[in-house]
Amino acid sequence: MIPLDPTPNLTEQVYARILEAITDRTLLPGQRITQNELAERLGVSRQPVSHALHQLYRQGLLADSGRRGFEVTQLDPERIRQLYEVRSALDGLAARLAAQRAKIDVTGRTRLEAALAAGRSADGTTPLARLITFDVDFHRAIYRLAGNPAIEETIAPQWPHMRRSMATVLAELDYRDSAWSEHETIAGHILSGNAPGAERAALAHALGAGRQTEERLKASDRAA
Repeated sequence: MIPLDPTPNLTEQVYARILEAITDRTLLPGQRITQNELAERLGVSRQPVSHALHQLYRQGLLADSGRRGFEVTQLDPERIRQLYEVRSALDGLAARLAAQRAKIDVTGRTRLEAALAAGRSADGTTPLARLITFDVDFHRAIYRLAGNPAIEETIAPQWPHMRRSMATVLAELDYRDSAWSEHETIAGHILSGNAPGAERAALAHALGAGRQTEERLKASDRAA
């Protein structure tokens, strides 16, 4: 977490930096943080840090720890499963609509192909935060190609929680490889205009990811 340059959207930068630290576990679940500490580490005043912390608190990523401090919340395996159940329905719909539009939306096709290539370029040295970004970018490319903004608007508030859950499985090389193989299958169906195949593949991918994430979180809880 390096110092930030002051700009008009400083609060957004602070929010993004703290969220990234929560996502990649620089800030661990249960870890206590304060405005003063973060302001010093980021090289900014307390005001943008305060705004960012309260935004993360409202999203359920931080909990009040007393004496004007917060702590990073624990991931709830059951809640993650529920989120992925909803996401699977949206992802299936998005993939089907994207396949129906793939031949007419050249920009959307190009964006999806670029997102797939970026994810495939990752290797064992790619930072976890970057792996998560690749994954999110791939799915967002599908949402945009679908041509229905309500899909992305519906799922957007849940991305911070799902980004955290991704960190539990994307750090594992085997899962990372299988995830991008599934992404390749989904993209193949979309780009060829196979709407039923795209929907089935996207639905199965999201449900599988949710199941593996839930199992991984439960195993971590038992180990603790």
